[in-house]
Amino acid sequence: MVAISLSVVLLLAIILVVLIRGGNLKGGPAVVAVLFGFFLASTGMADDIQRFLDSITQTIASIKF
Repeated sequence: MVAISLSVVLLLAIILVVLIRGGNLKGGPAVVAVLFGFFLASTGMADDIQRFLDSITQTIASIKF
């Protein structure tokens, strides 16, 4: 579980850096997005969001190629 959360955080951080460096996202909105995510994680919705992301991860992992 921790490895998946860390991977998601790393992926989102990379996307955020690419958007900022590409000029598609300025510094101010990026800070707002980070703060929104930080404060959202401390709300009661955090558990529901985590369960939703876990179910998506399990669905993707169960796909056989």
